[in-house]
Amino acid sequence: MSNPALRQRLADQPTYANRVRRWRVVVMAISAFIFNTTEFVPIALLTDIGASFAMPVESVGHMITVYAWLVAVLSLPGMLLTARFERKRLLMWLFALFIAGHVISVLASSFAMLLVGRATIALAHAVFWSITASLVVRVAPRGWQTKALGLLSMGSALATVLGLPLGRLIGQWLGWRATFGTIGVAALIAMGLVAWLLPQVPSRNVGSVASLPQIARNVPLLVVYALTVLAVTAHFTAYSYVEPFILQINHLSENFATVVLLLFGVAGLLASAVFGQVYDKRPTGFVLVSLLGLLVSLLVVAWIGASQVGWMVLALVWGGCMTAIGLALQLQVLKLAPNATDVAMSIFSGIYNIGIGGGALVGSLVIAAWGLGMVGNVGALILLLALAVFGWSVWYGRRA
Repeated sequence: MSNPALRQRLADQPTYANRVRRWRVVVMAISAFIFNTTEFVPIALLTDIGASFAMPVESVGHMITVYAWLVAVLSLPGMLLTARFERKRLLMWLFALFIAGHVISVLASSFAMLLVGRATIALAHAVFWSITASLVVRVAPRGWQTKALGLLSMGSALATVLGLPLGRLIGQWLGWRATFGTIGVAALIAMGLVAWLLPQVPSRNVGSVASLPQIARNVPLLVVYALTVLAVTAHFTAYSYVEPFILQINHLSENFATVVLLLFGVAGLLASAVFGQVYDKRPTGFVLVSLLGLLVSLLVVAWIGASQVGWMVLALVWGGCMTAIGLALQLQVLKLAPNATDVAMSIFSGIYNIGIGGGALVGSLVIAAWGLGMVGNVGALILLLALAVFGWSVWYGRRA
């Protein structure tokens, strides 16, 4: 081959292909950020949404429950029903449904219509998370599989670090409808990037219900699921109402509430960064310390008062401990179900969302019965059950 320019172009082809594949991973991480942001952003907007529809925050909190429980119910069926669909086309339809849900939310003239919009988004969310992990691995460059999953997790984590506080800022400046509208526009841009960068991705490794009996007999895995639903319910019993708690109980500013939510996300990133270095050395001690840290955080909520420094420290400890618990439980699911990973993770996702919705519902009932100031204490009581399950699991593991 005598043409140097042609030789150079041919030599650069693999590099160019890898760059495109890396951008595909980035686009998937951005998509994860958008999908997770919309799930959690109502936590930062409860007061404003309640004011729009003349509703108390405990009633508005039901939208968190409806969303999370729909995702929980649809995660496993969504994975199984769409298992044979070509992945790029499926992803495009999911984005279209996701955007339509945000249009309904922006135009909602009643809380019932807002719930319809949120339910539409939840349908897309459930299937999105059923296919995303395997899809990002397939579109990543060779040797980038672990990094691709890490970037996907980072995009998901950034939803609380950037998405939630940014959503709150937009809501403060322009109203909560503008927050949902912005997420819809961001999804439209991501949809265009997916259409441009992703290739056709045929379905592989079709899921099956055949592995469900095996999972049902896996006692350690069932314990992890039980611990998950209890810990997540305890967390969201209080966390779902952090924003109105800071504003109505502690009488701190809206800007400070945004700072606290941002610190929750920062703590999650820090916990993610140190998780791999610490967990493998002492997994049992790691989970125990994280559960105890979460317990203390929930108990402190009612007593911290209007101390801004106290709230900032609390957000870092609380957010870090909850992230650590979630990462540890997710890793245990992968270890305990190596031959049924997709199904086991779909169940885990569903159970996690049961905890989110359950926590928001319990919190709303607590507020109606005893007031906003009691959400942390009730969350702590639920977490004591999680600690009991964890203690039993340690005993069972040593006995086995």
